[in-house]
Amino acid sequence: MNQVILPGATLGVLGSGQLGRMFAVAARRMGYRVHVLSPDDDTPAGQIADVEINASYDDLDAVAKFARGVSVVTFEFENVPSATTEAAERFAPVRPRGAVLHATQNRLREKRFLQTIGVPTTPFAAVRSVADLAQAVEALRLPAVLKTADWGYDGKGQRMLRPGDELATAWNSLATTEAILEAFVDYECELSVVGARGLNGDVALYGPIHNEHRNHILDVSHCPAALPDGVATSALEIGRAVLEALDVVGVLCVEMFLARDGRLLVNELAPRPHNSGHLTIDAHVSCQFEQQVRAVCGLPLGSARQLTPAAMVNLLGDLWRNGDPAWARACAAPEVKLHLYGKQQARPGRKMGHLTALAPTAELAVELAHGARRALVCSADSRG
Repeated sequence: MNQVILPGATLGVLGSGQLGRMFAVAARRMGYRVHVLSPDDDTPAGQIADVEINASYDDLDAVAKFARGVSVVTFEFENVPSATTEAAERFAPVRPRGAVLHATQNRLREKRFLQTIGVPTTPFAAVRSVADLAQAVEALRLPAVLKTADWGYDGKGQRMLRPGDELATAWNSLATTEAILEAFVDYECELSVVGARGLNGDVALYGPIHNEHRNHILDVSHCPAALPDGVATSALEIGRAVLEALDVVGVLCVEMFLARDGRLLVNELAPRPHNSGHLTIDAHVSCQFEQQVRAVCGLPLGSARQLTPAAMVNLLGDLWRNGDPAWARACAAPEVKLHLYGKQQARPGRKMGHLTALAPTAELAVELAHGARRALVCSADSRG
């Protein structure tokens, strides 16, 4: 199980979205074959993989057959059922292991795990009824954020609670039996630390990334983040502590708030490559997807050294509302890189791709990235 998996072998991915696509690109570049399994076909990852298997994650026979045909299994999103990873683990190592998924799939389990290892988190309370919610509001005060305990991402399964809101209405709107109320944090900024941990326990961490969200979806990330040295060091220490305590083999992102009083509070974990880490493709010696390949195959990790300041902006389906974006206008900026995910249908809020801008400073990179994205939206007669 601990044998190094060398180029030429076949790697399996549960999930077939854009993260799987970028993993497959990195794996193919390094000489591996890639099989992906998901309930969909003609997917972002499937377009790049050698084999795309269309099956439900609940079809354990299909999952077992899939695992028999690969040397290792990884995943591109954490909402894979535990039974699925257990079925795969019977025939191939799953990295990160199913226990990592179990800990991070549920926000309550995740927060309690972080507490046990001494990592500070946003204040929270478990909620399983309207009465629980009222008690949690009394303890945490409003405003606060009510979230489903399971299956949430990109703002789905959550709502802000403000003074005067009807608690019963808020609870019923989530249509769940278990939720978490998180105190609203007065923060200076949002940060993420993306890191990789190898089979031998070595860790490689990317410098803290500064993130800005719009409508609960990541909008822009830049690195290096303008932080006091002590804050940056503490953020990296938290990232390392989580990777080691979870015994991760693969890539993990730690999302955190820098509170106005200087504290770092962990918000969420993602045991996979992360949207905020996409800028590592163009700006670092080894990107987060290459690190995932190296880690799950037991190879030495690559360098996480940053080559140049960079910023990344997401391209959501909203950009297509008046027709195809003007790609040539964005590409007219020579320091801007275009990444599209091969999704056939653009919908508002759907991540269709991203732009990465490189510049002498992170601030200039942010300006360049925003400008390139604005250039995508223009009149039809000026599109090229």
